[in-house]
Parts: sequence; C-alpha cells; structure tokens
Amino acid sequence: MNGNAMTYQATCVTIDGRAVVIQGPPGIGKSSLALSLIDRGAVLIGDDSIVLEVEADRVIARPHPNTRELLEVRNLGLLRFPCAEAQPVALVIGLDPAAPRYIEVPRSLVLCGTQLPFIELRPEGATLALKAELALRHYGLSQ
Repeated sequence: MNGNAMTYQATCVTIDGRAVVIQGPPGIGKSSLALSLIDRGAVLIGDDSIVLEVEADRVIARPHPNTRELLEVRNLGLLRFPCAEAQPVALVIGLDPAAPRYIEVPRSLVLCGTQLPFIELRPEGATLALKAELALRHYGLSQ
C-alpha cells in the first residue's frame, strides 16, 4: 500500500470495470450479496477488508493482501474466487434493514476525501443483487 492508501472494512466487487463497495454491520449479508453478484458476472475485489486510495481524483478499490481471493460463504467457509485488481469505485451500497422504500436522488458518502454516490438497500429478498446492479446503472459514477 502506498502513503495515501487506507484499509476499509467492506466487501467489494467490480461490474463492467466499476467497483461497488458494500458496507454494513457484521452478519448483515455483505458477502452474500457479493456472492449473488459474482453469480451474475461480477468479479470479487475483496471481502471484509479492501484497500482504498485516490489516483487521478478517483477512489480506487484494491484487494487487501490478507484476504485476497477469499470470500466467506456462510455454512461453507472461506472459498477462493478470481480477484480483480485496482478498479475505480462507482457506488457505495449500505445494507440496512431500515433503508428507505424509495429515493429521489442518491445520498453521498465521502471516502478518501472524495464524494461517492451512496444507496441504502434492505438486505433481504431474492432481488437484492438485481437492485444493486440497477443502483449502479442509475446512480453509479460513469467510467
């Protein structure tokens, strides 16, 4: 890690070259959402711990060296998955049972001194991965 890099407790996948950071309290389903997104074509960046840094005014997500290629799959343990390297963060998703039913505009969250679109999703239901993809499509930063 270089001087401006920070370790961030979250899970992260990349979809078509855009990183989606998934955050929330332990046990809320960050890894499960990542697994569902991987099943739909996303690639793992990191689970439970990622590295964030700013490059050319963009927040970049990288795998943390201690958890590289590992995803905790509940009831199965730590499993290895292909891992993407540095990807620009386009969206932060917060898993929260009290997430609003709908939004008019996304909130923002500051990571590494940079504002990023932030969407809260309820961590339930068979369509959670689809909602995450739609949030990226409609509210995520472009490449």
